[in-house]
Amino acid sequence: MADQPLALVTGASRGIGAATARALAPTHRLLLGGRDEDALAALAGELPDARPWPVDLTDPAAVRAATAEIGELDVLVHSAGLAELGTVEESDAGVWRRNFEVNVVAVVELSRMLLPALRAASGHVVLLNSGQGLAARAGWGAYAASKFALRAFADVLRAEEEANGVRVTSVFPGRTDTEMQQAVVASEGGDYAPDKYLRPDSVAATVLAAVSASPDAHLTELTIRPRPAR
Repeated sequence: MADQPLALVTGASRGIGAATARALAPTHRLLLGGRDEDALAALAGELPDARPWPVDLTDPAAVRAATAEIGELDVLVHSAGLAELGTVEESDAGVWRRNFEVNVVAVVELSRMLLPALRAASGHVVLLNSGQGLAARAGWGAYAASKFALRAFADVLRAEEEANGVRVTSVFPGRTDTEMQQAVVASEGGDYAPDKYLRPDSVAATVLAAVSASPDAHLTELTIRPRPAR
């Protein structure tokens, strides 16, 4: 429906991003961000008013061209991310640069280019962070540092844009059952047990709660953790 609000979800080809797109679909028109065009097309085919938005977020020229067509944007969900782990000894400068390029720089640049559209709609920015953005642990240095930086960016964006009607929410999920989590557990040498982790749709429901808050409410930070199995 043309009168429904417009949401852009990055990382929508799988995991939390795809779950978030499904959660928003009943009430929003959707732009599905990502690089896997086949996966985006398949997801768009499931949803009532969605279209792929295949953009390499680390390419500023591509982002500039793709955002030029967006005049008003009600919701921007940053779900795309990279988790390249290792100890400080193992992680060279390239590991740190790649984590920051995807998890911070790309997020900042997309948000910056979409600020006029977000202001025009009194929009809402949701940043999928991580428990590692609250407390870092051994072996997660570059990733955790990028998530701490993402939290700082969210705080600054909120302070600068709240007067313009833009709300900014950081969501800090615990470990979630995704392909990224499978790769992380493999790198840790552990056995993967999906029931130990949050479901992507549980995280998506938290995003929806933030976006659906009444106009007088600004949910700034939300933390969600898996419940222990009984």
